[in-house]
Amino acid sequence: MPVPLLDRWTGLLRRCQEGPGPFPDPRPYGENLLARWAEPQRRYHTTGHLAAVLDRIDELAGHCADPDAVRLAAWFHDAVYRPDRSENEERSARLAELALPEAGVSPDRTAETARLVRLTVTHDPAPGDTNGEVLCDADLAVLAGPPEQYAAYAAAVREEYAFVPDEEFREGRAEVLRSLLGLERLFRTPGGERWEPTARHNMATELSLLTG
Repeated sequence: MPVPLLDRWTGLLRRCQEGPGPFPDPRPYGENLLARWAEPQRRYHTTGHLAAVLDRIDELAGHCADPDAVRLAAWFHDAVYRPDRSENEERSARLAELALPEAGVSPDRTAETARLVRLTVTHDPAPGDTNGEVLCDADLAVLAGPPEQYAAYAAAVREEYAFVPDEEFREGRAEVLRSLLGLERLFRTPGGERWEPTARHNMATELSLLTG
């Protein structure tokens, strides 16, 4: 059976608590994060997305230098999410910078977690940034789903932006897709490279539907 998300968080934070104890109980931090991921304005950026990203990180973990920093970044990367605002990643990173030291995580790992959260603005890690490569590949893996799953993802994104008029949404969404398609590579890890053709096909199809 899948491990409940709160249990996954508890095990992760306990592994990352360093220095002289006693350390705070991980569960209240996890409960706060899960409450954020369950906010009513979310349709795609939900606990389902969080679980999927964590599963992909587990698949790709052998590629990166600090898998647990990447997992922490997954928990925080959309912890602050308001579709009508543009600074979600920055606010999520600041939340990590506030919460993790209090929870017993070292300054270095806290800084790495926050850096990774900010990287999800562009999903374009520098060459050799293995932690960034794993997080970005895991976050973008949804783009490589079967057609029906990709359609459900695209529909959920539209629902999150229901307050945006159709024409304005089409223009904004098309810009996002063009930006991703303009990357030399969407996926940087050896495990994620196999997702590239399907993801590009899915996005090109959506872009054609939006602009056709």
